[in-house]
Amino acid sequence: MNPIVSVSKRVALVLSVVLLMISTFVLGANQASADNYEVTMGAGGLAFAPKKVTVKPGDTVTFKVGMLPPHNVVFDADKSADAGLAKALSHNKLESAAGASFNVDIPADAPAGVYPFFCSPHRGAGMVGELVITQ
Repeated sequence: MNPIVSVSKRVALVLSVVLLMISTFVLGANQASADNYEVTMGAGGLAFAPKKVTVKPGDTVTFKVGMLPPHNVVFDADKSADAGLAKALSHNKLESAAGASFNVDIPADAPAGVYPFFCSPHRGAGMVGELVITQ
């Protein structure tokens, strides 16, 4: 085999690998990673813990049943930054099994603002919380 062709192929291979590594690093760095937050329903009584959660679009909030079930999470459409999103985020089904959980995914196009929520059976006892979506 011609030594010049052999060296050219090796140089081309090395350059290809280097370009692939650089493009992967540069393109991957621009993607934001989504975070997951956990809220306990019935933490130490009839309360959400934490009571206030600050998230970004694309994040997920996992609501987990703690003490004194049943619990659910209903977002107050009348007091939220976006009534339609508040209704979509709500989990109206009552969860009774200790340790059961469900996720609330914040859409990528979610409008920033405050989204108050409550547990339907325990709202009168003060089981309320607040989701804050930032950009």
